[in-house]
Amino acid sequence: MRRVYGTAAVAALTVFTAWTPARAQQEQTRTVGGGGISVPGWAGAVDPSAARRGQTVNMAKLAKEGDALHVTTGPAVTYWNPANKASGDYTVKATFREPKYMNLNDHPHPYGIMIAGNDLGTAQASMLYCAAYGNGNFIVRGFGPGPFQLNGREGEENAAVHKAPGKGAEVTQEVAMSVKGGKVSCSINGTVVASYDKSALVGAGKLKSTDGVYGIRFAHNTEGLVTGLTVTKP
Repeated sequence: MRRVYGTAAVAALTVFTAWTPARAQQEQTRTVGGGGISVPGWAGAVDPSAARRGQTVNMAKLAKEGDALHVTTGPAVTYWNPANKASGDYTVKATFREPKYMNLNDHPHPYGIMIAGNDLGTAQASMLYCAAYGNGNFIVRGFGPGPFQLNGREGEENAAVHKAPGKGAEVTQEVAMSVKGGKVSCSINGTVVASYDKSALVGAGKLKSTDGVYGIRFAHNTEGLVTGLTVTKP
């Protein structure tokens, strides 16, 4: 079954990467040849601002490559399978491999885990993500449906996040998001890099719940492979 949504799973940022207005002008969102979603059961959405400019998930590509999900963007996209749901206490994790760091962009762009997805593909969508950059930074951000920042507009550096040796080099990150008791945390390469009170994340203008669909999120003009996307219970 093929599912494609052209409107947002999340609200109003074209990308969720660290950039400046000058960079935004220099680096235009590309169109991926042969784009769309070819993985059965999966869906995706670009952000509302991108949709208003005529951008769709068909400008990016989600395909199966062996046991990996191969993502190439295009606009920033959130991808999910509606059957993948988590509730209560849980951990969602996956390994992200960027085969050629910054091969489609002129500055680092992030990719990572999305959890707590509700009403995805609609204007009322809410979700939370944690994503790693190949330069040693990470970012945590929520949408509910408006965006709310958790560790700043451009994220922050952490020694646990792997750094690519240089442009065109390979870099791999294991990203996990956990809900346990009253806390929601993000771990990268086995180290907790951020933790938040659940009460600060759920409510008006934020998440509807920490229960919901989980998936993956890639910034614009980025390519990577995702393996081992799983959910575990304590």
